[in-house]
Amino acid sequence: MSDWTEKYRPSSLSELRGNDSAVDAVREWARSWDDHGEAAVLHGSPGIGKTSAAHALAADRGWETVELNASDQRTADDIERYAGRAASNTTLGSAGDDGDDGRQLVIVDEADNIHGNYDRGGAGAVTRLVEEARQPVVLIANDYYDMSRGLRNATREIEFRDVSARSILPVLRDLCRKEGIEFETAALERIAEQNDGDLRGAVNDLQAVAEGREHLELADVVTSDRDQTVDLFPFLDLVLKETDDAREALQTSYDVEETPDDLVGWIEENAPKEYDGAALARAYDSLANADRWLGVVRATQDYSYWRYAGDAATAGVAAARDGTGGGWTRWTRPTFYHSSSNTADHVVRQIARAEGTSMATARREVLPFLSTLTHHCKPRELTVRMAAAYDLEEDHVAFVTGSGETTNKVQSIVEDAAERRAALVEEHAAGAFEGTASLAEDAEQPDDAAADDASADTETDADAEGEEEDDDQSGLGDFV
Repeated sequence: MSDWTEKYRPSSLSELRGNDSAVDAVREWARSWDDHGEAAVLHGSPGIGKTSAAHALAADRGWETVELNASDQRTADDIERYAGRAASNTTLGSAGDDGDDGRQLVIVDEADNIHGNYDRGGAGAVTRLVEEARQPVVLIANDYYDMSRGLRNATREIEFRDVSARSILPVLRDLCRKEGIEFETAALERIAEQNDGDLRGAVNDLQAVAEGREHLELADVVTSDRDQTVDLFPFLDLVLKETDDAREALQTSYDVEETPDDLVGWIEENAPKEYDGAALARAYDSLANADRWLGVVRATQDYSYWRYAGDAATAGVAAARDGTGGGWTRWTRPTFYHSSSNTADHVVRQIARAEGTSMATARREVLPFLSTLTHHCKPRELTVRMAAAYDLEEDHVAFVTGSGETTNKVQSIVEDAAERRAALVEEHAAGAFEGTASLAEDAEQPDDAAADDASADTETDADAEGEEEDDDQSGLGDFV
């Protein structure tokens, strides 16, 4: 049985259901592309028709397509090989039906899944692609703000919103009629409601339930409910507030689309908002146990041990609480969350470059130290010196210090840091010329004086060698 999402993929923008304003914006972007030459980024939740819209647009315009999935082809070489050449062509093929001179649409799917240094230049390659392209480029992203600021600034944003159950229902009716399946309206309504916001999920559910049937009833849908994934925030509500049943917490964690190391980070960050006293101590005991298992995973690269970390972090923390809680809690991202923070990647890279350390050392040892020293930008002068030392901008300073990016405090710190860097550049530039004169004078020293200097240098090097182990972070002294 062929996949219905592919079999019935819209062949024209007019066939898309829901998101009328976004479809109009896509159509207008393409119509006026010769005038502006911008790339577009279509973003929104998975399964709402972003990729289908891009292909339908190409069909409407008579454009050929080149598609790249950024999750699979994420290095600079991959991107330039598969998409860069196509985007740099000035003309391809014959003129389209609308007189578009045979253009080719470059589609980069999952563009928000390329992150900084981890992907060997991939993020920079995508930015260059959209800035230099001579063909229309469409980026597809689930989370717009997981893309770098430079990439967001270089593209036109078009947001696709979740498809309501009311818009999903007519699509399901059409599919049943095309497949010759009789149906109870209540059955289709149940599928639409279960997948409110996710059109692709609704189509997949309908196909799964309808397979082998000529008539679809509500009872068929109820007994064939697809396992639903659990969003992260409702999961945190359950573990940290709503249940002290270790089994329930553990079983729910299996339906969360996060890895155990990420779950540990989220739970550790937010546990103090609901736990205190002895309960918090017990929760931290479980988290410490989870962290030990994560250490085993890192050391052995055997990911079967992940389940023990997940057991400790979910079942252990839920069981540690005395009773259940209520009300609404604002859950926050872990301070040093690794998986999708472009800001964190940039800060870590700047630290590693300045200190001469690895990215791992900068992330695990130096960054937490800096965050503690400059918490909420206090002391201010120290924060200014840190921002200057690592050439940080507002979002970077806000990330390290935990302060608001748009606050006057952070903005003034960045301005003062820029002045400090400029002064240091001027000072060091002068010193460079002075150093040249000094070298000339040294060249005229008598041989014995030069020998004395060489002897002193040797002693200094030996001393430094002996102290090397205790001076791994000597670069921090540049601003502390």
